Amino acid sequence: MKIRAGIAGGRSTGQVRRIFAIDWGIEALSAQNSVLVTIARPYASALFDLASDASDIAGVEKALDSLLKLINDSTDFAAFLKSPVISGDDKTAVVEALIKKAKLKGLSANFLNLVAKNQRLFALPQMISQFKALAAKDRGEVHAEVTSAQPLSKAHQDSLAKALKEKIGKDVTLEQHVDADLIGGLIVKVGSQMIDSSLKTKLTAMKIAMKEVG
Repeated sequence: MKIRAGIAGGRSTGQVRRIFAIDWGIEALSAQNSVLVTIARPYASALFDLASDASDIAGVEKALDSLLKLINDSTDFAAFLKSPVISGDDKTAVVEALIKKAKLKGLSANFLNLVAKNQRLFALPQMISQFKALAAKDRGEVHAEVTSAQPLSKAHQDSLAKALKEKIGKDVTLEQHVDADLIGGLIVKVGSQMIDSSLKTKLTAMKIAMKEVG
């Protein structure tokens, strides 16, 4: 696999047909774009295989967590990753500086370099999410993505993880995202299931439904 070798060696939407209630809220459209997930999956899979071979899954996940925190904490950095007007060379230069600043080494550094070189930085959050899901599965845990308007406190994280464990029957690894535009509540994604109590998503779903009626 070219992606695996690169990491190891260097650098329609259709109409919504139904909106129905579930026990934690309303199931709506998935927050993740399927195209981004499709792009992210082989990168995450290749990185996980290599981390597993090197017996360093935990180390790579820790490095990816630091990158995810930077994305969540810095709107400028998040915008930089997605920007189509910044050249690939400029993005690669910034990534190289980031690697030095964050002291990333080995697989983590090679992975980030390859993603920048292939001009796929816009899918980096999805790649991290996919890797974390694989790591959680390897530990016998369930991976859940949690989006809130503000970072959750440790107490809230523990409470949510406990509630999800009671619901799912397995230990849960939480991956946090912050969306300042979120209007109340949480958006929790476990696998392909969206467990949602967000007013923002409910309003969006209502708008879509009203458009369909018209």
